[in-house]
Amino acid sequence: MIPLVRVPLPHTPVTGGPGRQQHHGQEGLSQDRGLTVGQGGPGAVGCGRCGSVCLGLSGASLRRHGQLGHGTLESELQPRLVEALAGVAMRAVAAGGWHSASVSEAGDLYMWGWNESGQLALPSKALAEERAQDEDTGAGEGADTTFVSIQAFPALLDLPQEREVSGVSCGSRHTAVVTRGGELYTWGWGKYGQLGHGDNGSCDRPRRVRYLEAEGLRAEEVVCGPWTTYVCVLEP
Repeated sequence: MIPLVRVPLPHTPVTGGPGRQQHHGQEGLSQDRGLTVGQGGPGAVGCGRCGSVCLGLSGASLRRHGQLGHGTLESELQPRLVEALAGVAMRAVAAGGWHSASVSEAGDLYMWGWNESGQLALPSKALAEERAQDEDTGAGEGADTTFVSIQAFPALLDLPQEREVSGVSCGSRHTAVVTRGGELYTWGWGKYGQLGHGDNGSCDRPRRVRYLEAEGLRAEEVVCGPWTTYVCVLEP
């Protein structure tokens, strides 16, 4: 059984019975083809622009293209366990345009893939250069700053005040998470206001969406489109 599936165009994974997943038209796979995913079957599937990520009930996750969390940039045509997360029980996965995320049962958030716009919440050189231009300094954020363009292994991300994560979703180049306390954090590319901070700025670190707090709303679930963010909330 697959309780949760996120499916953007142009390819469409669908369920094919316990422990199996069907693919249509992705990377030359024009015919239906079932994939068996470990023991116990997949628990959730996320689909990005260039790949898919599947969460097994045993806690294993995998993807099919580019930055898959295997430490290389090689493509994979068959499901492959992300060894860096083996043994860590996972509860949710998400895939964006070119980045992926997973949430452990303990509420820890792991991210990997492309970070050009800070969508991994790691230092982005492009955003640093934009900030320098805005401040008219002509300089970066310091010679000792280590910028990350691609994170090929899953990286553990700590939210402010060690908040525990309950859900995650990835847009094309932004990320949003809901905490167990009902808070919403977003980061990454914000040109179209998809981060919800009242502006169109981008950021490479988790930033709390204060609007929900001001309205007394509790975030329950978040879903990102390519350039949009949707959040399900509870009123007091």
